Amino acid sequence: MRYGLLDWIPVYLKEAKGFNINEAGVTFALYEWAAIPGTIIVGWLSDKVFHGRRAPMAIICMIGVMAAVFLYWKSENMSAINIAIASAGALIYGPVMLIGVAALDYVPKKAAGTAAGLTGLFGYVGGSVAASFIVGIIADKFSWNGAFLLILASCVLAIIFLIPTWNPTKEKS
Repeated sequence: MRYGLLDWIPVYLKEAKGFNINEAGVTFALYEWAAIPGTIIVGWLSDKVFHGRRAPMAIICMIGVMAAVFLYWKSENMSAINIAIASAGALIYGPVMLIGVAALDYVPKKAAGTAAGLTGLFGYVGGSVAASFIVGIIADKFSWNGAFLLILASCVLAIIFLIPTWNPTKEKS
């Protein structure tokens, strides 16, 4: 989802929404800039409100991402699109960070490097390849509607995969 939005924001806005390059650039920047406070707030909330449980906060964020993506897809208003993209950026980077933190929470100290490395590998390499390749193919074959349905389906899958970690047990090292 992260790269599916990130990689295709400028192209989609120009092709489907009629944005010029400067308008698309501003919207693209909003996605990244909103991630900074979003990630900090999501991390703090997972610690303070959910007492170190990462899945509840990540699931809340994914529900918010779904709403933001839907608004981004369906809106014709530039301000609404910018708000949707900023919201998606603020909400999507939190779960990305929480997955890494959760992996460190769940494994013994001696496996922390491996856990962090594996989540990074699958998250960045796998996510980047899927976004660049799969989203492009889906958009070409099924239009932007197909690409957005894929991104929304990915949000649902993320929620499903997070549910088993709702109440984790930590192995003592």
